[in-house]
Amino acid sequence: MIYELRIYTCFSGRLSALHKRFQDHTCKLFEKHGIKNIGYWTHAIGPSRNQLVYIVAYPDLNARQQSWKNFRADPEWVKVAADSENDGLIVEDVENRLLEPTPYSPLQ
Repeated sequence: MIYELRIYTCFSGRLSALHKRFQDHTCKLFEKHGIKNIGYWTHAIGPSRNQLVYIVAYPDLNARQQSWKNFRADPEWVKVAADSENDGLIVEDVENRLLEPTPYSPLQ
């Protein structure tokens, strides 16, 4: 299993729009395209209260590549993304890291 840590930094005042998009659409579309939702977090204490941090998983790197390709091309996603940004762009920066579990990790 390959895990991906993603950190989205939002433009000021736009985190709630990102939460709405994930809650109402993105999580379901991820699953539709083979992107397994592991967890979603915000900072209680830390460098930014304007970030969404999440982890998703895939069976392998090829599955990851195909899942993102299909997700980004999905007409429903294209519409959702455009509609959610009617009031302006939401995400200013995206950081992602691909993670492999250690032999002693509870998540394999």
